[in-house]
Amino acid sequence: MKYLHTMVRVTDLDASLDFYCAKLGLRELRRHDNEAGRFTLVFLAAPGDDEAQVELTHNWDSEEYGEGRNFGHLAYRVENIYATCQQLMDGGVTINRPPRDGHMAFVRSPDNISIELLQEGDSLAPQEPWASMKNSGSW
Repeated sequence: MKYLHTMVRVTDLDASLDFYCAKLGLRELRRHDNEAGRFTLVFLAAPGDDEAQVELTHNWDSEEYGEGRNFGHLAYRVENIYATCQQLMDGGVTINRPPRDGHMAFVRSPDNISIELLQEGDSLAPQEPWASMKNSGSW
């Protein structure tokens, strides 16, 4: 058995690609437009890790999906959690659960998918502004 991908339904493909690629740092591997089915599939992966993919599914006809909190979250290991969170904040992304412990943070995609960020290796020493930053919303 081999893990292939996780599928996430998105309502605005451009906003989602901006979040996942421009802000989070994933890259697009391939895309498939299906005229008959009226949907687009976009497969993304973290740089250097093409094996673990996220499939963004965009149905062309409007549909409400709800939050789907039972989905849980996607998780990515990052080289420097503080730098990653700062980059995301600079891009307008809310840090829902700041990395107060130097190890873990949560953000949300434009479609409210929870994304967990985990520090590679040992936790970084606590530092401001993260150490005293409060949670924002749910994660």
